[in-house]
Amino acid sequence: MSYCFTKITPLSYEQALLKVQEELKKEGFGILTEVDVKETLHKKINVDFRRYKILGACNPSLAHQALQVESRIGTMLPCNVIVQEREDGQTEVSAINPQESMKTVANPLLEPIGKQVATKLQAVIERI
Repeated sequence: MSYCFTKITPLSYEQALLKVQEELKKEGFGILTEVDVKETLHKKINVDFRRYKILGACNPSLAHQALQVESRIGTMLPCNVIVQEREDGQTEVSAINPQESMKTVANPLLEPIGKQVATKLQAVIERI
């Protein structure tokens, strides 16, 4: 299994950002954080970089379940979803595969929660 779910889409970068947010909402996720990597790298180290955003997505119900099972799981929250412009002009959208990241925690009670989150994030990526 890969550490992320990825899809290359013919949508423009802006269209993909909107579509990702719409699809995340359908699966019960909200966006807690948004990091504009291009802007940040330009401001901090004066580097030109392609358009690339990291969206910190959270499904409150599933996050609550995970926090009840493992108090430090917050170190792995929120679930990151990226939208990036590729050199070929296409847009790539990727989301973390929480089943893979949660393996490092080694708490079997997290497995069904991780599977639910993974199923929802994979559905988001597939619908882009």
